[in-house]
Amino acid sequence: MLFLAVFCGFLAEYQLEHKIEKDRAKELAISFYNELRRDSATIQTVQMNRLKRDSALTYLKKYFQDSSLTNCSKAFSLNFSYGFIVFSPYLFEPKDAILVQLKNSGSLRYFKNMELQKLTGDLSEAITSIRTRNEFESTFFDSYLMPYLLKHNDIEFYDNVNTRYKLFYFNALAQYENSGEIFPFHFNKPEGFDKSESVNITGLYQVRCWGTSVKQYTDYQKLNAQLLEEFRKEYHLK
Repeated sequence: MLFLAVFCGFLAEYQLEHKIEKDRAKELAISFYNELRRDSATIQTVQMNRLKRDSALTYLKKYFQDSSLTNCSKAFSLNFSYGFIVFSPYLFEPKDAILVQLKNSGSLRYFKNMELQKLTGDLSEAITSIRTRNEFESTFFDSYLMPYLLKHNDIEFYDNVNTRYKLFYFNALAQYENSGEIFPFHFNKPEGFDKSESVNITGLYQVRCWGTSVKQYTDYQKLNAQLLEEFRKEYHLK
């Protein structure tokens, strides 16, 4: 009888621990799932914004080759701003608070699904790659575009758009783009303009940004989608 009592107690404790682990796994899964869903929506918006920048840079490459800089059109001022001035709406910074918690606390073991564990590890590597690539873009911007802008940008145009629409600059540009208003854009120091340098800077920036979009960001999107689907199947989430 004593053996049976001890054995039953052991089974009860085992079942309790199993339930606690299962409940904890579900809690972590829900938190991680919600974090992934938010990032999924964010990166879709960022990717659309980056397409707009890519289009602007294509426009600028052609414009710099054979167009006048003494009488800049509204289209030029918009594309110059979308291509060179705006930065943060094109940047995806993945949120990984829950992922870090899972890794640092050892809680990843609660996910018994091996595919979930594998995808989570792959996502962690993808996030590291994104941050490295983001830093690469930022370094290129600071090293090459910032000196170029300090020389040629028209800060008065920037101030006019901000003052008129009183919005975050990317959103203010969209308002201006869809309006009938025209604010003059004066390309600063046109006499110091180097066509070849301008085309090269624009083209190199475009290549680097496009590479991030089609590799690092796209890889993350695929892994994010796979993880969301696996969580839905494993924990019946919506």
